[in-house]
This record gives sequence, C-alpha cells and structure tokens, in this order.
Amino acid sequence: MSDKKKILITGAGSGLGEGTAIGLAKLGHEVIAGVQISPQVTPLRQKAIDLKLEKNLRVEKLDLLDPYDVAYALTWDYDILLSNAGIGEAGPVFEIPVDLVRKNFETNVFAPLHLAQQFIAKLIREKRKGKVVFTSSMGGLFTPDGYGIYVSTKHALEAVAEALSSELKKYDIQVQTINPGAYLTGYNETMADNPFRWLDDSKNFTKRADMKAVFDSLLGTPQGRLDPEEMISAMVNIVPSDKGKFRNVVPKFVEDMLKEHQEKAWDVTI
Repeated sequence: MSDKKKILITGAGSGLGEGTAIGLAKLGHEVIAGVQISPQVTPLRQKAIDLKLEKNLRVEKLDLLDPYDVAYALTWDYDILLSNAGIGEAGPVFEIPVDLVRKNFETNVFAPLHLAQQFIAKLIREKRKGKVVFTSSMGGLFTPDGYGIYVSTKHALEAVAEALSSELKKYDIQVQTINPGAYLTGYNETMADNPFRWLDDSKNFTKRADMKAVFDSLLGTPQGRLDPEEMISAMVNIVPSDKGKFRNVVPKFVEDMLKEHQEKAWDVTI
C-alpha cells in the first residue's frame, strides 16, 4: 500500500471516530467517515469544509444494522477499514434484560464482522493488500464490575480479530485492534446511564444507588476521564501504518494494569 491510504471509518459521527477521521484527513489520507444517523452527516460535512478538508474527508451515512447502507458502503473504494462503531449496555449481568445483550452483540460483534467479511472477500478477489482495524477496548482484556455485557462484546471482538489476523496473513491482509482506556468522549458516560432505563428498585436485586456508586468509582476519577486527544493521536498513527503491533493499548498505564491483571488471573480463587 502507498503512504497515502484510502480509509473507511465506521462510527465516525462523534468521539474517537470523528477525531481520527479529521486527523487522518489532515495528513492527506482519503477518508470516508461513516456516521450512524442522518443528522450527523451535515454537521461533519460542514466541519470538513471549515477545516478545508472536503477533498480528503467524505461523510456518508453508514448504519451497520441497515443492509442498504452496508451494501452501498461495499461499493466505495478503500484499502483500510477502521471498524469503530459500537454501543454499550451496562449493569449487572445477572439482571440485565437479554434483549439488550443481543442488541449489544449485534452492533458490536455481528454487524462489524459481517462488514469486515465482505470487505476482506473483496480484497481477496481483487488480489489487493489491505487492513482491518477493530476498535476494541481496555475492556476487551478485563471485566470491571457493572460493564460485563459491554466488555463481553469486546472480548468476542478480540477473538475474532486474533483469528482473522492469522487466517489472512497468506492474503497480505493485516488485522489490528485498538484498545482505548477510559477517554472522556461521552461514550462511557452514556453507557453508564443506560441501566437506569430498566433498573427498578421495586423489582431488581441491584439498587440504583449502588449501581451509580459503581460507575462513579470508575468514571469519577482522573483515570476515568482521560483527554481523548491522546487516543486520537495514537489512532491517527496506528491506522494507516504498514507496520505495528497487533494489539494497541493506550495509555501505557492501562497496558501495564491489564498485564498485571492477566498475570494475577491465574491465582484467582472462588
């Protein structure tokens, strides 16, 4: 692949996805920013114009659960797929409604895999090199209380990515994961709000106040409110590179914490 890449980013309507799309366009890459809903299209297109990036930053509606959107996206020309779109359902695993679990897996695992499979097949048929980068999470490598369902989707994504990485080497197709820490983009805060749609003190064993205290203990600290510019800068470097690590955890203190957690896991007792 050349130095300047053609990159499709899903979930680019806000947060890390939007920041990465803008950052890559500034470096001269041809970026297609896929946003989930129509109201996100015009504001990002205007932002591209204001930043004088309209030649490098194309904005399209791309809801991974809409088969027409996905079919259209497969007609676009790109070398790299940054599979960044996702949602988060939180709350106690032993009480969360299973339909919300299914929805979380559909959006975070099944739909991204479906798009990636078709993109990969296109690359293989056309005998082209390419890359798939999955936005996983620090939660893809450990399970904090209150986030079990969301991080289980990221655990699944880690397995999918690792298998793809091995399977696709013979086709010169690269696969990576990006594992952000708790960056303050609004994503984690929205996820922490979600259980209060269904948690009911008169029905559930888990009380709303106790659940809020769990979330506050994680998101109310400096480590839970990191500056997203750090992560965006890392993603802008990782995504277009022809070389790099398979797994990319940012920031470094989170990588160190995860390694320690995984080492201690061998000694956990019931």
